[in-house]
Amino acid sequence: MRRRVIPVGGRGAGAAAAALVLGGAGVLLGVAAAPALAAEVSFATHCVPPAGIDPVDGTTKVEITAPATAKVGDTVDIVWKFAQAASKNPDIIDLPANSVQPSGTLKAAGAQTADVAMQGPRENPAIPKGGAMVLSDMKGTLKLTAPGAVTLTPDAYTVNAMSTNTVCTPTETVQKAATIEVTAGDGSSPSTSPTPSDSASPSATPTPTPSASASGSGGTGGGQTDFTGKEVQIPYACKTPIGDKSATSPVQIDARKNGASFDLTVQFKKSVMDSPADIPKDSVKPSMEVVLGGADKGTVHVEGPMNSAAIKSGDPIEIPDLTGTYKPGASGTSTLSPGVLTVEALGTTTTCTPTESAVSLTLDTTAQPGGAAGGSSSSGGSSTGGSGTDGGLAATGSEDHGAVKALGLVAGTAILLGAAIFTFLPRHRTR
Repeated sequence: MRRRVIPVGGRGAGAAAAALVLGGAGVLLGVAAAPALAAEVSFATHCVPPAGIDPVDGTTKVEITAPATAKVGDTVDIVWKFAQAASKNPDIIDLPANSVQPSGTLKAAGAQTADVAMQGPRENPAIPKGGAMVLSDMKGTLKLTAPGAVTLTPDAYTVNAMSTNTVCTPTETVQKAATIEVTAGDGSSPSTSPTPSDSASPSATPTPTPSASASGSGGTGGGQTDFTGKEVQIPYACKTPIGDKSATSPVQIDARKNGASFDLTVQFKKSVMDSPADIPKDSVKPSMEVVLGGADKGTVHVEGPMNSAAIKSGDPIEIPDLTGTYKPGASGTSTLSPGVLTVEALGTTTTCTPTESAVSLTLDTTAQPGGAAGGSSSSGGSSTGGSGTDGGLAATGSEDHGAVKALGLVAGTAILLGAAIFTFLPRHRTR
């Protein structure tokens, strides 16, 4: 087995591209492979920005870099460069440096079919009102499962800027941007490598290795049974009984192999919820829908126990570990990301939806009858069809400055649940 770092080739989006670092110290390939020199592709795109800003139609120009050759069983690194985004920054607010994060989907076809989740770090120069959007390079991984030509084609992408999202979708058939010639393997290649991702924190500085901030240990070969995910910062938009609130919480997803399935544990590792009122025992119940991506689709329902003791006013309330079972519905490399969080307390329900997503764990999966692909892997879950984030900013001539409110970051946010106020606070833990 030979290790080789796949260089990032082609044109990029300016200064942001220079700071990107490939995760995991390299890509594991079964054969020596030169990077494919992909041609730039462009496609008409329709972008839907946050409420209050008009949609915009523009042209996206993309270059995809991947190995020219590889073997069955290899997991290859893929880079998506934006030569041009379909949108500009609206004439509403200047975007500060490191406030914009892209994510998207790359379509693999030919010898194998897959949706490859792509994500870039939150890294950009300051972008003035009306300025061109500068998006960082997005990265993702693909495990090769069949010999032959595998084509790679860019699809929908999203841009998250200052806690707002815009969805950009192709409005025409997109041409393939790269091709990998896959030869038959001998089965000795490692089964996976970490999926790169940004920590998703609005003010975070990109980490030296993307896998350390968003993807799990991955890989289910070699008899491994325990898989530790990475802590990711997830911003939530919460619907409470008395109004809308926002909160950001660090979340980690771990898994333990149980036959052909996986027992999941979701931890809110640094979040503390303080209550200003006495809360009786058995009155707080949390649950979440873990979002599947990569080879698999749908959600996995996990939930925690009720509070076993009464909580006094002013005491912190931590969300307990949430547990559930993931039964794969597809074979390949599947990703797990924190999804919708529901907290029931004192007879009220608060639903918190991520405004952007980040992969916490990557697993090699084998499809099981009645598994999760296309739906939920437990009776408590709901189908989502995948795990990407949606959105970004689109160019518009709108002078509606009321949209500024939608672009503002919310600091020190409280979630109101009936008589109790739950505030997400950082509880730093040395790891």
